[in-house]
Amino acid sequence: MSTVELEVAGLVKRYAPQVAIGPLSFSVMEGEFFSLLGPSGCGKSTTLRCIAGFERVSEGRITLGGRQIHDVPAHKRDVGLVFQNYALFPHLTVFENVAFGLRLRRMSQAEIAERVVRMLELVGLPGQARRYPAQLSGGQQQRIAIARSMVLEPRLLLFDEPLSNLDFKLRVQMRNELRDLQRRLGKTSVYVTHDQTEALALSDRIAVLSQGRIEQIGAPADIYEAPETAFVADFIGSSNIIEAAVTRNDTTGSALRTTAGLELLATADPTKIADHCLIMVRPERIRLLEDEETDVLNRISAEIDDITYLGEDIQLHIKAASGERLLVLLKSERRTRALQRNAKIALAIDPSDIHFVRK
Repeated sequence: MSTVELEVAGLVKRYAPQVAIGPLSFSVMEGEFFSLLGPSGCGKSTTLRCIAGFERVSEGRITLGGRQIHDVPAHKRDVGLVFQNYALFPHLTVFENVAFGLRLRRMSQAEIAERVVRMLELVGLPGQARRYPAQLSGGQQQRIAIARSMVLEPRLLLFDEPLSNLDFKLRVQMRNELRDLQRRLGKTSVYVTHDQTEALALSDRIAVLSQGRIEQIGAPADIYEAPETAFVADFIGSSNIIEAAVTRNDTTGSALRTTAGLELLATADPTKIADHCLIMVRPERIRLLEDEETDVLNRISAEIDDITYLGEDIQLHIKAASGERLLVLLKSERRTRALQRNAKIALAIDPSDIHFVRK
C-alpha cells in the first residue's frame, strides 16, 4: 500500500494584505505523478515554489517523507526542480551542467562521472556530454534540465511547466518520454501546467485550481467524466453547460427542462439535485441518429449552424428546435463529412451522459 510522501496542509501564501493562494490542502502518494492544473494566475506555480522553498509560506505546513520542510531552506529540502526555461548554464558543457549540483556536494570525480553518464543514458543522450546547450534542440535541452535535477536523487521532483516552450509535436514526444521515465524511476513528482491535455496524459491524479483554491482533486478519468463544478467541466476539455429546472425526481432519475425549453431525462442521483441546476454534457457524447432510429431517449431535432473539420473529428455548432445551442463532436467518416450547414439532423444524449455540476 502506498504511503503519503508529500502533504500540504492549510497552505496560504499572502502578498501584502491579499491572499494570493489558499488555504490549500492535498497529499501526494509515494511514486505518484500529481499535477496542479489551472489557468494563468490561479496559484499553481506559487504553490510549487512554496514546496520548493523559493516562497515563504504565510500559513500552513508542508511535510515531505514525514519531515516538516516549510521552514527549511530550499537547498536542504531534498527537492529537485525542473524550470520552464531549462536554466542551463550556457558556458558549461552538458556533462558539467548535469554535474553542477554534485560538485557543490563535493563528491568524488569518479562518483560524479558514474552518475552523470548513467543519467545521460537514462534520458537518451549518452553521446552529448561534450556539447554545449546552444548546440542542442529544445527537447534535448529539456532532457538535460531533467537529468540535472534527477542526478541529485531528490526525494521529490517538481516540474514548472517544463514543456511549454516546445512546439506541439516535440511537446507530445517529450510528454510521453517524461511519463515513461517517471514510471521507470518511481519518483514522486508534482507537475504544474495550464495544458489540460498534458495533465490528463501524464498524471495519476490532478488538482484543478481556480483563483487560489482547489476546485477538484481526482484521477484524470474522474476529473473529465465527472467534473464537480462548472469551472472544471469548462476548463477540462470542451463541454455544454446548460441551466435547467428539475420537473421530476424519483429513483429512476430526473426529468429536466432547460432554460430554452429542451426536455431531457438524466439518470443522476436525485438527492444531489436542486430545483434549479447546471447540467454538463460532453460534445462527443451527443450522438448523431440514423434515419430509422425513432424510439430513443433525449432525442433532439436540430439544425446545423456551423461545421469545423478537425481531421479525425468534425465539430458541429447546432441549434435545437427548442432554441438551445449545443456543441457536438463527431468522428469524421463518410456520413459525417457529408453534413452541411443549415441541414436538419436528429441527435440523442444518453441519460447517463448528463452530469450535474455546481457553479
